[in-house]
Amino acid sequence: MPEAAAIPIIDISAEEADQAQVAKELLFSWTRVAAAVEYGFIYIKNSGRDISVEQIENAFNLSRTLFSSPLEDKQRCKIEKNNRGWSGMHTETLDPETQRVGDFKEGFNFGPFAGSKATQPIPASIEPHQAELAAFRFACHSLCRKLLLLFGIGLGVSPPDFFSTAHAPEKPSGSILRFLYYPPPSSTPTARPDQDVRAGAHSDYGSITLLFRLRGQAGLEILKTPSSPSPPEWAPVPVCPPGTEADPASPILVNIGDLLSYWTNGLLRSTVHRVSFAGSDSNSDSSSTTTPNSESSTDPRYSLVYFCHPADDTPLSAVPSERVRSFNGGDLADADAKTKNPYAERKVLTANEHLQMRLRASYLELYDREDREKK
Repeated sequence: MPEAAAIPIIDISAEEADQAQVAKELLFSWTRVAAAVEYGFIYIKNSGRDISVEQIENAFNLSRTLFSSPLEDKQRCKIEKNNRGWSGMHTETLDPETQRVGDFKEGFNFGPFAGSKATQPIPASIEPHQAELAAFRFACHSLCRKLLLLFGIGLGVSPPDFFSTAHAPEKPSGSILRFLYYPPPSSTPTARPDQDVRAGAHSDYGSITLLFRLRGQAGLEILKTPSSPSPPEWAPVPVCPPGTEADPASPILVNIGDLLSYWTNGLLRSTVHRVSFAGSDSNSDSSSTTTPNSESSTDPRYSLVYFCHPADDTPLSAVPSERVRSFNGGDLADADAKTKNPYAERKVLTANEHLQMRLRASYLELYDREDREKK
């Protein structure tokens, strides 16, 4: 079995924590200073101060309720170009260059809520719980802005709240709360674990991503940075890394998205990741379904994801930071190839233009259907 990814665990909510020191820890984990050992991911110790354990448990329960809803009820909420709604099995193809079929998962994307009410169709089974969903989504966005403020402090951005202000919750943006359900391999007879993955290799589209997972559920893997043109190596990412097993809740996994990497000229790095069937390296025995830390991929897998994006009209021009300006891009050209970024040269985009470019590549059928209808 491959060795688990060595990802740092940081407590950003300790009452005695010094903001400047926490910012320094975050940036050391995410900047391109030791690419061979950095993954663009961190764990945040989940003390319950930012998002309560009860909120997370309730969101997972609502996810189970949503995905067990009648098919016709979910189809009524089918995903649209605004990136909101339900996506069924194989609807999304995160790695179209290598995947035989689309992802083996269902998803439901929640956009903004207005007065604790959804602004999109949702299944009847969760309509009574809109206020709870709205509160959880708001808590996720607030935690992201807290992290973004720390980035501003650590990078010496002027003003320090440059990033957090660009992600003000009242502004229209591509930010999405996503529920994901991966059926057990026994319920996906068309899957070929030696060829297929539950979710294709990809890097995230936005600024930062929060990922909540359940103990014992394996599958997430990070692409290790190769030192030579050797075959890709995948490192499993345990739900509970050593030292957190007794915590009230699993730590929250946080990663940088392509937008923030692009925005900072590659100083902050995004990383390719996937969800596998076996929870093991693609070059190892694919019949194995248990990871070294006793997590299993034989059961259904649920995850909650918050994708944080800047306001739609935010220009992704130079960040007002001397550290960003003086960074020469390092191995940015190589990194673009590895992370499948669809742009090879620097150009100013708005946050919404960046998102639409990425969505078109992932939802082939949705956009192809629209193109055919225009002809």
